[in-house]
Amino acid sequence: MATVLLVRHGRTTANATGVLAGRTAGVALDAVGRQQAARTAERLAAVPLAAVVSSPLERCRQTSRALLRRQTGTPTTRIERAITECDYGDWQGRRLADLAKEPLWRTVQANPSAVVFPGGESMQGMQARAVAAIRRLDAEVEAEHGPTAVWAAVSHGDVIKSVLADALGMHLDLFQRIAVGPASVSIVRYGEHRPEVVASNTDSGDLGWLAAVGAPSGDAAVGGGAGHDDPTETGTGRA
Repeated sequence: MATVLLVRHGRTTANATGVLAGRTAGVALDAVGRQQAARTAERLAAVPLAAVVSSPLERCRQTSRALLRRQTGTPTTRIERAITECDYGDWQGRRLADLAKEPLWRTVQANPSAVVFPGGESMQGMQARAVAAIRRLDAEVEAEHGPTAVWAAVSHGDVIKSVLADALGMHLDLFQRIAVGPASVSIVRYGEHRPEVVASNTDSGDLGWLAAVGAPSGDAAVGGGAGHDDPTETGTGRA
């Protein structure tokens, strides 16, 4: 199974001012966001990425370009609309402090599977399209580059949270328990039996070990296994 790195874009001008950007055109990384993207690119420099797939929005394109600048190879690149930001409809462009006063806000926090944004899409619809796209792209990358391939999907906070919730077997109503910070990296493998969430919301630390990970069996090691320091050990694990 291939390995997908779910990368959130760096901080934007909208993030910094407490505005829900949504799909607003022209929302770019601010100075902090550019530094965050560069730091993430540095973390991934030792990992030969097979592909970098980006949401069409500028903040994700900027983050993707930062990743590509530090790659020594030539990853396949593409834009994927199915991993774009949630369509927040009439909420788009409004201040979060004002949105928190809306009756729908409480539902967003406690029961997101019931949310349909006025003039926009449902959170269930967002999750369905994003999960389907990530799984489809992952299968395509593996078919082309083999089971040891590593690729990056550069997307948005709520989108990545919904993909992680699916991989963890969590109901969408629990996805607000997952944190996904700007320019963070989460790691997922889709196995024959189940997805494996290797890491989530990381913003520091060496990721060079991803370059040396062999193709796992897809079976969970009894006792927990040895971890990524010895990716070939998949027998009975160590108690």
